[in-house]
Amino acid sequence: MITKVFMPKLSDAMETGKVIKWLKKEGDAVKGGDLLVEVETDKANVEIEAFGAGILRKIVVGEGGTVPVGEMIGVIADPTEDISSMAAAKPATPAPAAKPAPASAAAPAAVSGPVPAMESYQSVPATTAVVPLAPAAPAAPAPAVAASAPVGGRVKASPLARKIAGQTGVDLQVIQGTGPGGRIIRRDVEAAQAAPRPAAVPTGTPQPAGAPRPTAVPARPQFVIPPRPEAEFEDVAMSPMRAAIAKRMPMSKAPVPHFYVTSEVAMDEAWALREQLNSLDGQPKISVTDMVIKAVSLALIKNPGINAQLNGQVIRVYHRAHIGIAVALDQGLITPVLRDCDAKPLARIAVESRDLAERARGGKLRAQEMSGATFSISNLGMYDVEEFSAIINPPEGAILAVGSVLQKPVVEDGELRVGRRMKMTISCDHRVMDGAMCARFLQDAKRLLEEPLRLLV
Repeated sequence: MITKVFMPKLSDAMETGKVIKWLKKEGDAVKGGDLLVEVETDKANVEIEAFGAGILRKIVVGEGGTVPVGEMIGVIADPTEDISSMAAAKPATPAPAAKPAPASAAAPAAVSGPVPAMESYQSVPATTAVVPLAPAAPAAPAPAVAASAPVGGRVKASPLARKIAGQTGVDLQVIQGTGPGGRIIRRDVEAAQAAPRPAAVPTGTPQPAGAPRPTAVPARPQFVIPPRPEAEFEDVAMSPMRAAIAKRMPMSKAPVPHFYVTSEVAMDEAWALREQLNSLDGQPKISVTDMVIKAVSLALIKNPGINAQLNGQVIRVYHRAHIGIAVALDQGLITPVLRDCDAKPLARIAVESRDLAERARGGKLRAQEMSGATFSISNLGMYDVEEFSAIINPPEGAILAVGSVLQKPVVEDGELRVGRRMKMTISCDHRVMDGAMCARFLQDAKRLLEEPLRLLV
């Protein structure tokens, strides 16, 4: 029996896949369920199982090749079967990586006309001479000083010039007027104010012979940017994961009417219980995220309207809590799914969530772990983020953003003390749910975290 191996569609947004590694070679025997090929999707690397038995007769797409979803990448058949009728597709080749900008390029000549709205350029030093950051403003010519101004005599000046001189502290005795009959006018005072003036010497007081002259203050050296021959920027090709995020986020944020509800949780009891559980020998370590997952899953069962999503003309309500856990990777964000959290004990959630996150970072998720979440949680508390709002991951109807557990002053029963507080913000699809529904859900999740023994029963 001839079995065609196709590039599988492993997520709703996946359109192409890349063959990372063939785990079987041409001529190897293959059984159903054997790991056959490792594929890079828009979110992770996934090992694909064989669905047929026989011999891997033909590898159509070699390692590094990228093909659309549904394209044939290999053929499994018995040794005696004729596969020549199948058109062998040309193996896809990986796209060339984007080249960085050249290290040196001729500086563009100055052109006249309108400046473009945006410009890509490279900074290349044109000279090694000392160049000021900005052209120095031309010094204003010092006004002529009256050669023989009468001491204590009347100075001819306009009323406006006198007013400005009084406000700015300019001495009218030393200004040569340019108005009619040598009258000092406004522009003479303003020019004298802008011009640098030597230290004033009292009129009529001769300077003693041999007296030291005032020393000039040395000018501050100008800052000069040293030559920087390296490229100012480079264009980096998006990874498949980043490309998928760039495509899906506008599909979520633009058409989905988000609204947000925030609540602050007293985490004193939960923090103390967590420390007690983590002190037990032979027991898995419990994280704050694990406790939030358990509390959220129980609150979802109590509030099924939040555990819902829009499906065409109907609202699909789920009665099991499959929680997507946002995991940050170097190349983007992935949300593997932890299933049936409402039915699993806290210790089991801790073990499985840690294993899921480690395999997500290592690119070893299974296909069924990459989709099917009914609700997602994104925790940035480990990055000292107090609160934030997350974007809904379609087709889900809501996502919970969790911040840090912070110590802060709190008032209880009229007394001030230090308490541990954590903020949670739920982002909701207003087509599926309303504000009061989300508020009740947060109330229930908050009560479970503030009375954490309920998470253990």
